[in-house]
Amino acid sequence: MLNIQIICVGKLKETYLKSAIDEYTKRLSRYCKLTILELPDEKIPEKINDTLSYEIKTKECNNILHHIKKDSYVIALDLKGKQFTSEEFSSEIENISMTSSTITFIIGGSLGLTSELLRTCHQKVCFSKMTFPHQLIRVFLLEQIFRAFKISYGETYHR
Repeated sequence: MLNIQIICVGKLKETYLKSAIDEYTKRLSRYCKLTILELPDEKIPEKINDTLSYEIKTKECNNILHHIKKDSYVIALDLKGKQFTSEEFSSEIENISMTSSTITFIIGGSLGLTSELLRTCHQKVCFSKMTFPHQLIRVFLLEQIFRAFKISYGETYHR
């Protein structure tokens, strides 16, 4: 069974998002072993400059790197990443699972990910050119992973 690890910065506070994540976690349990690791986010001051922004991102990204499982195929969610249709995303997960037993998805904090971390990733994926809260992106990601498995298994899913 494929291991899927999601490493994200920041805790979920909203009950409705927690409920959605719990639901998709339950649904995914028949297709993969899912682990969601929430790492603490750094406090962002009201007035921030480029140096401070870089320091905060570096601290968060170093913590992310520390938690990536060895031999994992790493995919960062990034605005400059590749956009997929659901069918293409399903094929991509299927292809990756042929060579790796673990796929790690990374969702950065409010300030994003450092270029250093992005260079260590095998791939970058973009869900939209629009900006969404990183907590909401977790739900989007889980829904698309679930949809990818349904497509791979030839099972029906609302269209």
